[in-house]
Amino acid sequence: MNQRSKIFFALVVLLLVVGGATLFVFDNTKRSRAAEYDPQINPADFTTKITNQYFALPVGKKMTYETTEQGRVTERIEIEILQETKTIEGVETAIYLDKEYKNGQLVEETRDYLAQHKNGDVWYFGEDVNNYWNGMLLDHSGSFLHGKDGAKAGIWMKAEQRTGDSYRQEFYVGHAEDMRDTVATGETVSTKTRTYTGCVKVYDWTPLEKNSREHKYHCPEVGALVLTEDLQTGKRSELVNVVQP
Repeated sequence: MNQRSKIFFALVVLLLVVGGATLFVFDNTKRSRAAEYDPQINPADFTTKITNQYFALPVGKKMTYETTEQGRVTERIEIEILQETKTIEGVETAIYLDKEYKNGQLVEETRDYLAQHKNGDVWYFGEDVNNYWNGMLLDHSGSFLHGKDGAKAGIWMKAEQRTGDSYRQEFYVGHAEDMRDTVATGETVSTKTRTYTGCVKVYDWTPLEKNSREHKYHCPEVGALVLTEDLQTGKRSELVNVVQP
């Protein structure tokens, strides 16, 4: 083997070693992060009767949200709390059906699985997702369930709101790592339909998408999210209609 071949061979070996070490570190980092977050779930502590004052979800409740740009509705989200339930790792969960439309066309339909802990916190146990393109089912990207492939449930809405609180809403390493920080309580917020008081303002973000940053306002007068502000684009998604059962 000549000198040039020896150098080339050595470089190949070095790259393989470095690459392997990088993958090893990355994999172990993922394992470490997963091990650090390990919520203890006792099915007996949960119910499908979700009465959290900021996020009440009785069966039959419907909510509609709209994003308006230049006087035209460009995005619409329709929510409905279904009669049926789904059991995940022994926990019976309510089904929060979420349909998202852009320019009048369905782009995503999700079934979010939620249950309320005995302390009043609403927990999120995953979702089944249908993504659409030009009216055709494209894929199920974004789906995950607590207990599958290392995915873990998180808190969607706390019962006790304290400024400065920070908590995980979901945890599926590298796929779903949404976080929520409580920014303020007792807020007053106005939308094009009405003004709400006593609201909690939260900051939603994820380390997986640096441009995914939102302020959300949940208000006890309707027991729901009433406004989402996209901190990157400035878009506002507002509650325009709510039907209580």
